[in-house]
Amino acid sequence: MNKYEQISDYLERFIDNEVRKTGIKKVVIGLSGGLDSAVVAVLAHKVFRDDLLCVKMPSHYSSQASLDDADELCRDFGMRVITASIEPMLKAYEDLNPDMDNLRRGNFSSRMRMSTLFDISARENALVLGTSNKSELMLGYGTLYGDLSSAINPIGDLYKSEVYALAEYLGVSQCIINKAPSADLWDGQSDEEDLGYTYVQLDKALQLYVEERLSKEEIVKKGIDSHMLEMIINRIFRNHFKRKMPVIAKLTSRTINHDFNYPRDITL
Repeated sequence: MNKYEQISDYLERFIDNEVRKTGIKKVVIGLSGGLDSAVVAVLAHKVFRDDLLCVKMPSHYSSQASLDDADELCRDFGMRVITASIEPMLKAYEDLNPDMDNLRRGNFSSRMRMSTLFDISARENALVLGTSNKSELMLGYGTLYGDLSSAINPIGDLYKSEVYALAEYLGVSQCIINKAPSADLWDGQSDEEDLGYTYVQLDKALQLYVEERLSKEEIVKKGIDSHMLEMIINRIFRNHFKRKMPVIAKLTSRTINHDFNYPRDITL
């Protein structure tokens, strides 16, 4: 059993166990036509089959190629898919806020998509699966209460480079694997352009800093660009709040997330 066969097997068991212990038997996922959601969808489909519902949520900024790629993936694996456009909601908000810049527009779009997905999950009595990878989570490259929201995240401990390798193992469509990463949040948006570096460059530095716990000096000696490393470390610490539940001011003897910390799946 190779590395990604083991990872796939583990993540399928993880999804199955974490969903079923809640008593819920279905899952939903926002399918963008991108790599991360494709990988999570394929993993979930292995476990839930027709109890997985994929949801495309395009706006007027979505590329037709991304929608076509999502459809191809669903045809390849026989996955159920519906479309729930956020275009009317986004256009209405843009009309009310003509001064919106791309960052605000992207964050609003991401939150509208997740609001839509959670509403569909309530209708379907299903859990929402997350699609943020470790590279994005460490760098804070995501929208709080938007794409960072989910009930369960199977790939949050896999760097983007590892998600690519897992996608190859799972047989994800090459049209998805080969295209530049983009959330289609505005015209011409590119993940790597936003970050200023490729995921291969970022992941190499992240693994040295996060996994191997090397100092900045040791990492630079290994040939990592010092400016990129400073950006990475600044983003890790500046965006730490995105990786935590909201901080509660402590006023009593037992405060949630301070000293009242039962395991997530505790039972009576």
